[in-house]
Amino acid sequence: MNMMTELATAYPGLMGGMLTTLKVLFLAILGGISLGTVLALMRLSGIKALEIPAKLYVNYFRSVPLLLVLLWFYFAVPMMYFWIAGKYLQLDTAFTSCVVAFMMFEAAYFSEVVRAGIQSIGSGQVNAAKALGMTYGQTMRLVILPQAFRKMLPLLLQQTIILFQDSTLVAAIGLTDLFRAAYVRSTNTAGGILPSYIIFAGLVYFVISLLATFGVKKLHARLRV
Repeated sequence: MNMMTELATAYPGLMGGMLTTLKVLFLAILGGISLGTVLALMRLSGIKALEIPAKLYVNYFRSVPLLLVLLWFYFAVPMMYFWIAGKYLQLDTAFTSCVVAFMMFEAAYFSEVVRAGIQSIGSGQVNAAKALGMTYGQTMRLVILPQAFRKMLPLLLQQTIILFQDSTLVAAIGLTDLFRAAYVRSTNTAGGILPSYIIFAGLVYFVISLLATFGVKKLHARLRV
């Protein structure tokens, strides 16, 4: 059986792994940006009760390896749920742990991007909003954040590319993403096909990351005009 036939046979499993990767990526980005925006607003609020917890959160998650966070959520969270609720977590533990871990980990990085974007907006606009009688929430939602997100979009996308590359770590806790699907397929195939599947998965990650990087550069150039 030649290589093309092998790939055609493995295609459904590899595509299933790719879909899992994209689902984890989408949910982690959505949750990470949302939580990161809240953290950024807390740090810029000037209220110590909000600023200090947000700062501790960001510093903590930026100081620990992503793999450690993945393992912690995979092993510790179901155990804590059992201790509290007295029953086992009725969810796909691997998938849920990956989404929550990536979301909380990346939120620390997204929050710094959002905070920098907000601080890049001139203080004159904040003062003008206050003069019009807007509250802090209205000022951020209607005036500052729409402009800030336009400026920080390239950085958010760049962080998304890094997250896509880091997604291969989910294989460590048994979630079948593209990399694990390729690895499992290779170990079940006779004839020394192992390197070919791993190289194929690596090429997929490389091509997607390369194209996305070029796209981000072009977007950044257009936004600067």
